[in-house]
Parts: sequence; C-alpha cells; structure tokens
Amino acid sequence: MKAHSLSLKFFHSLLIPALVALLPSLAGSAQAAPQELVPTAVSLSSSTPLKPLELPPLGSVARYLPDTSAQLRLVLRLSERRVYLYEDEQVVISYPVAVGKPGWETPTGSFKISHKVKNPVWESPFDRGLVIPPGPGNPLGDRLIVFAKVGSKGFVGFHGTPNESLIGQAVSHGCVRMKNNDIRALFEKIKVNTPVVVTR
Repeated sequence: MKAHSLSLKFFHSLLIPALVALLPSLAGSAQAAPQELVPTAVSLSSSTPLKPLELPPLGSVARYLPDTSAQLRLVLRLSERRVYLYEDEQVVISYPVAVGKPGWETPTGSFKISHKVKNPVWESPFDRGLVIPPGPGNPLGDRLIVFAKVGSKGFVGFHGTPNESLIGQAVSHGCVRMKNNDIRALFEKIKVNTPVVVTR
C-alpha cells in the first residue's frame, strides 16, 4: 500500500504541471476557431453576392403590376358618317362626322394619332400663301387630331368646323369634320398613339 500511494503521488506530480502547461494553448485554439470561420463566410459572400431585393416606393406600384388599363381605339365608319370610341371591345361613345367628298375620299386603313393641336393654324392646300390664324373663322375649329399623312406635306385628321350644318355629309377634302363640342370632348379622351381604324 505504501508503495502504491507513493506511485500515485509521483504520477499526480507529473500530470498536474503538464495540464497546467497545456491549458493556455487549449484556450487559444478554442478562441481561434470561431475567428477562422469569419474569412470563410466573407469569402462566400463576396464570391456569390446576393441581388438586393427591390421594393416599390410607397404609393407607387404600377410598374410592378401587369397593365390592366383599358385599351382605347377609334373606329371611323365612312358609310355611317360616324366615329366610335372603343374601350377594349365596348363602345364608349360615338359622334357624327363629315367625311371626304368624291375625289377627296378619307383614306381607309389602320393608323395612329400622331398629333393633337389646340387652336391650330389653317394653311390652304391650294394657295400656300393663304393662312388663317386661330379664331372663329378657322376651317379647323379650335381642335385638331391628326392620324394620317397624305403626300409630302398634307395630313388627314379630325377637327372642328365653323359650319356644323354640314356634319353627316361627304364634303371635306379628306379630313373628318366634327361638331366643335364633340371634337373638344374627344380631344380630352384620347392620346397620341391611340389606334384609328377607318373602314368604308
């Protein structure tokens, strides 16, 4: 028993100093382990960057949603002397018109509105020096909606007239005359690039 007790004491005397000597290095390795993970995480983040999530500003989501607005178009039926405003497949309103006379027929086909003009200036297609400024005597009235080009300088469009009694007849040089209140209302309803279909 005495010899066994002495051997245990000798073993303890060797073991305890060894453990004490190892403790600082064990503590250091425990602290270093988490630090070694940081560069790895940064490396992954930098090599595969995540695209930032784009959120719409408050009150402005229209460009993130599908376009569900109604599609407007004008359909001019020459034989009826009438123009129809469609919203998708539904007729919203129609107006009586005067159209081109024989030899000056209003062109048929598919077009788009290219210009909208308030208080237009009229230039005679026959006398280039004759110009009528905006006012009650202007043949175009006070609104002009251009939808087709004719020749190098001519155009065809919807416009007002100082002589509303001719509405419903084929009397123009190709343009589409409308009552002044009607053309003003139509002017506000449509935009540039609105499709225009002209049929016989």
